[in-house]
Amino acid sequence: MELSEQLLVCGVIGAVIGATLTYLWRFSEKRQEEPGVAPTPVVPPGADAVLSVLSSSVVLIDGSDRVVKASAPAHALGLIHNDRLAPVELMALVRQVRRDGQVREREFVLEKRGAAPRQVMARVAPLNSRLIVVLADDRTRERRLESIRRDFVANVSHELKTPIGAIQLLAEAVGEAKEDPEAVERFSERMHTESERLTRLVQQIIDLSRLQQDVLSEESSVLKVGDLIDEACEHSQTEAESKGIAIASRCEPDLFIYGDRAQIHSAVSNLVENAVTYSPEDSKVSITAKAVDGEINITVTDHGVGIPDDEIDRIFERFYRVDPARARATGGSGLGLSIVKHVAASNGGRVSVWSKPGHGSSFTLILPAFIPDLDEETQ
Repeated sequence: MELSEQLLVCGVIGAVIGATLTYLWRFSEKRQEEPGVAPTPVVPPGADAVLSVLSSSVVLIDGSDRVVKASAPAHALGLIHNDRLAPVELMALVRQVRRDGQVREREFVLEKRGAAPRQVMARVAPLNSRLIVVLADDRTRERRLESIRRDFVANVSHELKTPIGAIQLLAEAVGEAKEDPEAVERFSERMHTESERLTRLVQQIIDLSRLQQDVLSEESSVLKVGDLIDEACEHSQTEAESKGIAIASRCEPDLFIYGDRAQIHSAVSNLVENAVTYSPEDSKVSITAKAVDGEINITVTDHGVGIPDDEIDRIFERFYRVDPARARATGGSGLGLSIVKHVAASNGGRVSVWSKPGHGSSFTLILPAFIPDLDEETQ
């Protein structure tokens, strides 16, 4: 074959190959432009394994803002709608990162129909030239705890200032009235009252801090319910007698529970003390204990002012008072019922309440019953 013929054949073959490549390239471009057809980016090897073990919500976004991979927590949190990122704030962050390649993070509120708003912390970064990775963590619980902690510190500071300020003023008054024995005696009695209030408040704060985890104490033991009730009644007997209030108790025999004696004594005593404090003079407070379906119900009932329906859900909050003015007059700290709630949870139980304004209240501490061996010692 002559040289000219060889060149002609090579030219024909080159033209065919070029035409074929051009056709394939144009076909690929046309397929990418068709509605609903998008190029599938290459997900880095091992990405599925990494996504499955991360506790954070993880989403991979391609160049057309489509979600190509998302972890189960991301779907559960509500970050994905169809194949797109649902939060507008998060999508805007993804586009900013795509433009300049800078890692960004932001906290925002995620609104989801039918669910409470969530506080979400998101971090967005480029994974490669085509993919953007979004890491998101639900910080709702942490933010709520921070808010509770701030409120707690503020409330503690406020509550401590009241008796401390009163003691300071009374001390000054005693110094100025040193020539008046009757005034000195009167002021010293007030100082004693305020110091008792301060001591009780500090002790309640300590008790509450120990109960925050709601876990069973290592000092738990078998307790006789009748003894706990007798101790709680004795604790409030002096105040009850000063107001003419009769404390009546009734306990079924041989009732036992397993728990921390100090904690449960504190809970029952708080309920009895509250009943006496908020009951009118010459009334009655009753404490009953009985076994119900494998549980021990310890109920404290009074005939006091009662609690409005819209306040029932809040009475177990720390420092919450239905009547702040009355609480200040009686020396209440607003921690007693919160302690009762945490004691119940720490010892495997719960607390319930019934109340009607003008008719009184009934608080029931419900704890698991314990059936001791015949030769087991109780205390």
